[in-house]
Order: sequence, then C-alpha cells, then structure tokens
Amino acid sequence: MKTIHVSVVTPDGPVYEADVEMVSTRAQSGELGILPGHIPLVAPLEIGAVRLKKGGSTELVAVSGGFLEVRPDKVTILAQAAEQAEEIDVHRAEEAKRRAEQRLQGRQDDIDFKRAELALKRAINRIEVSQRKF
Repeated sequence: MKTIHVSVVTPDGPVYEADVEMVSTRAQSGELGILPGHIPLVAPLEIGAVRLKKGGSTELVAVSGGFLEVRPDKVTILAQAAEQAEEIDVHRAEEAKRRAEQRLQGRQDDIDFKRAELALKRAINRIEVSQRKF
C-alpha cells in the first residue's frame, strides 16, 4: 500500500511524524482527504482533528488552526498548537472549557467574546479528540 509522509509541527517543535495511508482534516474551505500523489495544495486549517489512517487504525491529532501544505509525497501541517490524542490532558482541557464558558456568560466586549469563543472551541476539540469522537 502506498503511503505519504506526514509532519505536524508547532512553534515548540514536531508533534507527529510518520508515513500514513490517508490524511483527513478540516480546512476553512471544507473537509479534505489526502492520499499519496495528491496535487500540491496550501490551505488554512480550522480548529479540529487531523485523522491519520495507518495500518488499519486511525490516529488523531488535535490542532488549533494553522496551515496544511500538501506535496505529492509529503503533508506538512504547521499548527499554532497540536497534541496527539493520547497526550491530551483531559482535566486541563475541561478546566479551559469551563473558564471559556464563564467568560462567554459574563461577556464585556466583542474582543473578549471572540477570544473566549475560540478558547472554547479549542478545549472542546481537545476533549473530543482525547475521547476519539471523530
């Protein structure tokens, strides 16, 4: 079976590196499925899960936005933050979710509201990825 090399990188360093059979993720333009030999592409990513099919199983990486660069033999994901499902601190994510929900309820201005909304999306994404709800 053909594979494509995937690198997920953050400002803090690499988070994931492997050869996989398929990459699925949500770009701002919609859902993307990438197989070996895919045409070159650059796309901004949404907060969500990157699903990596490898040897009959699917590995998940939570990303909080960033960019996806596709070449026929390689996929590079440059994310502001990324965590593999098994490395997510669920307690910390649930605390972040609770704090974001409190900020949304007591909103003062639009800037705080947008930041709290993004924090909530990131926390929910991390919780769902850790529970493999994708």
